[in-house]
Amino acid sequence: MAAASSDSIPSVNGAWVYSEYGKTADVLKFDSSVAVPEIKEDQVLIKVVAASLNPVDFKRALGDFKATDSPLPTVPGYDVAGVVKKVGSQVQKFKVGDEVYGAINEKGLENLKRFGSLAEYTAAEERVLALKPKNLSFIEAASLPLAIQTAYEGLERAELSAGKSVLVLGGAGGIGTHVIQLAKHVFDASKVAATASTKKLDLLRRLGADLAIDYTKENFEDLPEKYDVVYDTVGQTDKAVKAVKEGGKVVCAIVGPVTPPAFIFVVTSTASILEKLKPYLESRKVQPVLDPTGPYPFSKVVEAFGYLESSRATGKVVVYPFP
Repeated sequence: MAAASSDSIPSVNGAWVYSEYGKTADVLKFDSSVAVPEIKEDQVLIKVVAASLNPVDFKRALGDFKATDSPLPTVPGYDVAGVVKKVGSQVQKFKVGDEVYGAINEKGLENLKRFGSLAEYTAAEERVLALKPKNLSFIEAASLPLAIQTAYEGLERAELSAGKSVLVLGGAGGIGTHVIQLAKHVFDASKVAATASTKKLDLLRRLGADLAIDYTKENFEDLPEKYDVVYDTVGQTDKAVKAVKEGGKVVCAIVGPVTPPAFIFVVTSTASILEKLKPYLESRKVQPVLDPTGPYPFSKVVEAFGYLESSRATGKVVVYPFP
């Protein structure tokens, strides 16, 4: 039997929804009476405390993934941190009251949930969720899942290992801030270089970059030094391939055209990476990076998307508090 929750769960809740594809400013609307999702036997119901936004959310709203998307209407949002309110009959890892976080779409671009994290309640499979590290706030935890899992899986696929060098394109963004930290503290790279605009160079150094490159003043692809791994978070593989050593790897986390030998991947979200990184998060060797304009309250989701879409964000844009 599914365990009932001690406090009553409403049948409807407030959620952000779009019923047609387009720019979030045009199509995303608040609806105060969306049905709370029914959970399947392998799922838990989460009372959302915080959520973060990702570029994939607004690209999905634009219809970029129409071919593999779920039918409209859609409640967007991948990243969630919250409290378990109900557990399915097969769930073994969690109980009511547990504080959890994760990216709720297991495959980044297919079998996407119609009901995402930008709602007061959402449902997610046990396998995509991890217990929230106790030292992290819900805001910090919500900022992590998709970005840190993408950062980690990309470095793994690029075969970064101790003693190798890495160049991160877009080091101050949601994924890039984690690539720098993971490369340095988890994968033991011998040298971490990263690109950003002038005012974000100090942040790169604080995160562990040995070399911070100002892309407004220097073309990284023309610099003499080449790298074992180039991790492209901005979609510039045509330049990235010029900065890699012979036999090195260029990995790209942005869906779009790529220049060989660069390759694109789409992350698979399971809790295993979050669980693996828990000691680094607890020791603060790897830290969440939150955009200073946030968090944005639940009522200001459209404004939060507008800011993310401006490409000016540093680290992650988080939505908090929820009602």
